[in-house]
Amino acid sequence: MTLLTLRDGDPFIYMKVGIHAKEPLADIIKRKREEIANAGVSFWGYGGATCHPLTAVRPFVKEMNSQGATIVRLLMQEINSQHFAEQVRADSYSSNGTDWMEIPAPINVLGSRYALVLSSLDEVDLKLALADTKVGVGRLAGTQGSEYIKGRVDKACLVFSPGGNTAASRY
Repeated sequence: MTLLTLRDGDPFIYMKVGIHAKEPLADIIKRKREEIANAGVSFWGYGGATCHPLTAVRPFVKEMNSQGATIVRLLMQEINSQHFAEQVRADSYSSNGTDWMEIPAPINVLGSRYALVLSSLDEVDLKLALADTKVGVGRLAGTQGSEYIKGRVDKACLVFSPGGNTAASRY
């Protein structure tokens, strides 16, 4: 396990994860690491609108890049999940929603509508208080992460911001 530290202003994508499409998280992680070993990357599938690729993830990445930051982390928190949808493999992907390409054979995206491309998947030792984060994109930008991630919201584009969180602060 690797120790991970975050610095003030570090952007990342946060997701709660668990059983997905009838597959336990440990099996998913093993499969994704094999995909990275065989294909150089893996597609980490997910659903829901809170981190839509075109309306949240891409604008967040663009904004952070314009500020000189690079998003290199997907931080995941394991939860007790009840996602028992069928394991339907996606056969194509698009980076813009218009042009589609075949997903390479070693990569399997099961039961997901969207995906993030990962080049590594490492277990880290990190205690992160969501109160020390802010939403980094959209109409709720600046909202404290702990206020945003509650109820059925299980993913977000966040910026580490220890102390001094106010909804008026905007990224």
